[in-house]
Amino acid sequence: MLGLPKGEVFLVPWTEDWLKEFLLEKGRIQEKIGKYILAIHHIGSTAVEGLSAKPIIDIAVEIKEFNDGKHCVSLLESLGYSYKGTNILPDRHYFNKGEPRTHQIHMYQSGNRFLMEQLKFRDYLRNNDKARMEYQELKMNLSKANKNDKHKYADEKTDFVKSILEKI
Repeated sequence: MLGLPKGEVFLVPWTEDWLKEFLLEKGRIQEKIGKYILAIHHIGSTAVEGLSAKPIIDIAVEIKEFNDGKHCVSLLESLGYSYKGTNILPDRHYFNKGEPRTHQIHMYQSGNRFLMEQLKFRDYLRNNDKARMEYQELKMNLSKANKNDKHKYADEKTDFVKSILEKI
C-alpha cells in the first residue's frame, strides 16, 4: 500500500515494495534532472527494513547548488510532483506527489546539516535493532494519539530523534 490521504496519520508494516518503488522513482528523477544531482537517497521510515511507516516514499535529492532546485521544478512537475517551495521545511526545496500523497522529495544542497542528520538517523536505525524497536513503539503510540494531526505526530518524535543524533 502506498499513499496517505491529506490530514491523516496511520502506519502500515514495512514492505520490500517500498524499496522497489523508491528505485523506480529514483530512475525517473535521475532521467529528468540528472545533470543537477549528486546523489538520491531513500530516507525516512520506509527506508528502514522492519519499521512500520506512513505509506509515503521520502526521497532526498542532493544537488550541487541550492539554487539549482529552481531549475528542477517544471521537470519534476512533469513527473506529477507539486512544488511547495523552500519555506515548508528548513534549507530544502520540497515537492510532493499524489493525492493521497505517495512520494515526497526533499532537495538539499550537498553537505546540508538536515540531510546529514536524515542519513545518520536512517543508518543508525538500520543497524540497531533496539533503537528501531523503540522508535517503532513510539511511532505506533503517536499515530494512534494523533490520527488527524501530522504536525503533532512529527513534533512528538523530535526528542527521540535528537537523542539518537546526540549518540552518533
